[in-house]
Amino acid sequence: MKVTSADIIVIGGGAAGLMAAAGAAETLNGNGRVIVLEKMPRPGRKIMITGKGRCNFTNVKAWNEFSGHIHPKPNFLKPSFYNLSSEKMIEFLEAQGMECVVERGERAFPASHLASDVVDALVRAAENAGAEVLCGKEVQEVLRNEEGEYIVRSADGTEYNSKKLIICTGGLSYPKTGSTGDGYGWAKDFGHSIRPLFPSLTAIVPKGYKDNASKGHIDRSTPQSEIGKMLCGNQLKNVGLSVSIDGNEVQNEFGDLDFTDGGIEGPIGFKVSRKCVNAIVNGSKVTAVLDLKPAVEIEDLIVRINTLWNEISKDKRNSQKLYKDRFRLLLPKVMPMSLIPAFTKYHPNVDHKTLAKCLKGWKFEIEGYVGYERCVVTAGGVSLEEVTPKTLESKLIPGLYLAGEVLDLDADTGGYNLQTAFSTGYLAGISAAKSTLK
Repeated sequence: MKVTSADIIVIGGGAAGLMAAAGAAETLNGNGRVIVLEKMPRPGRKIMITGKGRCNFTNVKAWNEFSGHIHPKPNFLKPSFYNLSSEKMIEFLEAQGMECVVERGERAFPASHLASDVVDALVRAAENAGAEVLCGKEVQEVLRNEEGEYIVRSADGTEYNSKKLIICTGGLSYPKTGSTGDGYGWAKDFGHSIRPLFPSLTAIVPKGYKDNASKGHIDRSTPQSEIGKMLCGNQLKNVGLSVSIDGNEVQNEFGDLDFTDGGIEGPIGFKVSRKCVNAIVNGSKVTAVLDLKPAVEIEDLIVRINTLWNEISKDKRNSQKLYKDRFRLLLPKVMPMSLIPAFTKYHPNVDHKTLAKCLKGWKFEIEGYVGYERCVVTAGGVSLEEVTPKTLESKLIPGLYLAGEVLDLDADTGGYNLQTAFSTGYLAGISAAKSTLK
């Protein structure tokens, strides 16, 4: 068996792993060897599909606002974030020749809007600092010997030994990119507790949206029902979405929402998905209420609808029309035309007197969610109680560091997730290197 020695081994060549390698190699400054082991043919595969290939890689909000998008314990991320903030991340990538732009919602993108540019910049940073990024290296076994050295064995028969080990293997989402949850097993073998795992930033599926769907995980490929087909493709701007669990409202969001082949998605759909999925997994009843007119109080909306109704009714061209035909003229004045078939299907008895209430309170019983096959992140992971936030070193095993999605730390869509991976990876790398140099 071929044996290769290094000072620091990083398992996983994604966002956290590449930043860990860059941080470690920079800190060692030629006084040690850093190796990244990535199972896929190329690093950063999941980054490549972020933001539909445009890669919203961070959000430039200050910590006080940024932290509100981190779950379940934002303060755990604080040392990592202050070590590598969003602004510093932009500077880091620009130093590697990647131009950045900040767009609506303080979201940062590569100026090219090509995710491949982010991956290339991260790989350049790691390699320019002196790290070796090895692809096609599927790790099968991770051990620690009596001397405290780590032994990492890959599927091709190579064995790697190191003083420090950084696990950055990601979660379970998008397994085709290489995220198959291996890191959870190794952390557990080392004695770590794994907080319950579940998909987050995913589509939530209303009852009746999919044909013959059972409660819980509903594969995205499950065929849509008639009502699902009616809703699919509608993209709603500036709407409200509230979620109740067992009758108690737990979240209320405002923004954009999409009905897709998966279910309810878009920025606010993703935001509420974490609590929805967790509740469904735990057997609770979940209800989502869509407010198509969140900026208007119901009393004002009633007045507006009555005014429109009177105008339609007084129009001589409509004098001989049936009520239902006049009502059909009202609906496009208060909602997108493409949404009307589904809206009337959900509200078969709606009339001009009850329309305002239905517009502000369109209820969906949520029966399921799209799973790891298409969710953006995995919630849950290695317990934060067992990791030192200032260094990302395990409190249980000396020389073991954990970063990125393998931790019980996830974030909302909008650049927060990748920044969390970048910040934790970078701090883990720097901390491992400083410990090596002592």
